[in-house]
Amino acid sequence: MSEYQLSLESISFKADEQIILDSVSFKVKKGERITITGPSGGGKSTLLKIIASIINPTQGTVYFNGEDIQESDPLPYRQKVAYFFQNATLFDQTVRDNVSFPYEIREKEFDEEKCTAMLERVKLDRSYLDKPIKDLSGGEKQRVALVRNLLFQPEVLLLDEVTSSLDAENKEIIYSMLDELNEKESITILSVTHDEREIDKADRVLTITNGKLEDSE
Repeated sequence: MSEYQLSLESISFKADEQIILDSVSFKVKKGERITITGPSGGGKSTLLKIIASIINPTQGTVYFNGEDIQESDPLPYRQKVAYFFQNATLFDQTVRDNVSFPYEIREKEFDEEKCTAMLERVKLDRSYLDKPIKDLSGGEKQRVALVRNLLFQPEVLLLDEVTSSLDAENKEIIYSMLDELNEKESITILSVTHDEREIDKADRVLTITNGKLEDSE
């Protein structure tokens, strides 16, 4: 077992002959909280999607617990390394449809009490289980998506500008949940953000400019 949970070695990504990422390398220990920042279009979201195994690098390797993620089964990997989109993607009709999905793909019985408790942690009461998705605000959708990602606790959480479109109250609810997961459960968090609060909470800030990495402690 590697002492590093994640290791990125010379990650490059090119699209339409344009270099998006240029030989990015860094290592992450379990429980670290890392913020990735930099100007728009610099390659931050592309890097997060490569770590999430949503897209493959043009060159380079991502290792998770010492294993090349491209040689691993993507489904178990994505259950351990959860990617959280900027705009929550919910499906079907109700909140219940969404929070029951992680149980269905694992062929487990739906745990309504656990789901209710998790929803309450993000200030959504039991009645939300059967609320139609179309009736939720943007902040409520984001909180439901976070609960869906955390019902089976991942080892790593990848957050792509998840609070950028939220009001102060919704931001604080999500911050509180992330703080608890990182500090009490030692979940590793990598966040792409421009938010000063998230930057201040980071153990390390990685700045990506024009596809190149500047690592500052």
